[in-house]
Amino acid sequence: MAKSGKARAHTNIALIKYWGKADEQLILPMNNSLSVSLERFYTETKVTFDETYTEDKLVLNGVEVDDKESAKIRKYMDMVRDKSNTSMFAYIESDNYVPTAAGLASSASAYAALAAACNEALQLNYSKRELSKLARRGSGSASRSIFGGFVEWEKGHDDDSSYSFPIDADNWEDDLAMIFVVINNKSKKVSSRAGMSLTRETSRFYQYWLDYVDEDIANVKTAIAHKDFVGMGEIIEANGLRMHATNLGAQPPFSYLVADSYQAMEIVHQCREAGHPCYFTMDAGPNVKILVEQRHKQYVIEQLESYFGHDKIIASDITRSGVEIIE
Repeated sequence: MAKSGKARAHTNIALIKYWGKADEQLILPMNNSLSVSLERFYTETKVTFDETYTEDKLVLNGVEVDDKESAKIRKYMDMVRDKSNTSMFAYIESDNYVPTAAGLASSASAYAALAAACNEALQLNYSKRELSKLARRGSGSASRSIFGGFVEWEKGHDDDSSYSFPIDADNWEDDLAMIFVVINNKSKKVSSRAGMSLTRETSRFYQYWLDYVDEDIANVKTAIAHKDFVGMGEIIEANGLRMHATNLGAQPPFSYLVADSYQAMEIVHQCREAGHPCYFTMDAGPNVKILVEQRHKQYVIEQLESYFGHDKIIASDITRSGVEIIE
């Protein structure tokens, strides 16, 4: 008898970055991280297990994925089968509502939705914490996409102790938004995985990163508790720049940022000088993400559009909704 489950999960952006793995196999990070979940970008995934299937199949946005691209998914499903004591293969239908141009890796929402759909289909009855561990095995940031709003990922030291949990912000998320400046959609010369590994192993600045990231986490959580937007913004901006600085200390040095990345940062500075607080952050790529209060969002969008154009700017509210089962 076929067993099915369908789930929706939103993607997230790290405000305090995860950069470097302590364990590649279990995807255990070198440091805790803290993110915020985005309302506009999400993945919906349906999983059907059946004894008659002879292999796992993945259909992404209506197109069946070939063997090479689906290898990682099949490895993940082997892990799910092992944990759930089943031998059934699965048919996976996944739809990403994440614009690729935004430079947003959909893996966070994709694996969070997949983990929740598997949990539903196989009736594993996992708690949200257990789901975050299961999602983490597919993509580290997926651990955070199990929850909405502000989320912290505890680095842990083994498979059981590395998980995410929500941070109570007294609904402050409703007052915030994130703006994406789409600068470049070309393939990166250095992948996120390769960049993390290279900086951890060779960067002269990497220990400096580790020395301060726990302090950043603590200070951001204090700012969230006091709804201190400026205090939080100053920390997340510095943290993002510090992460990118580790790449410049690697051997060989590399950078994800380009000239327009710095132009977007300059516009953010100009908006602040004009009395419209907003703060930037960048992940492993050139695109710039800007956290802003809702009341200043339109002004910041207009300033960015004046330079980059309307089609290069995408905005999203923050969602307090975590992963959910859908029919």
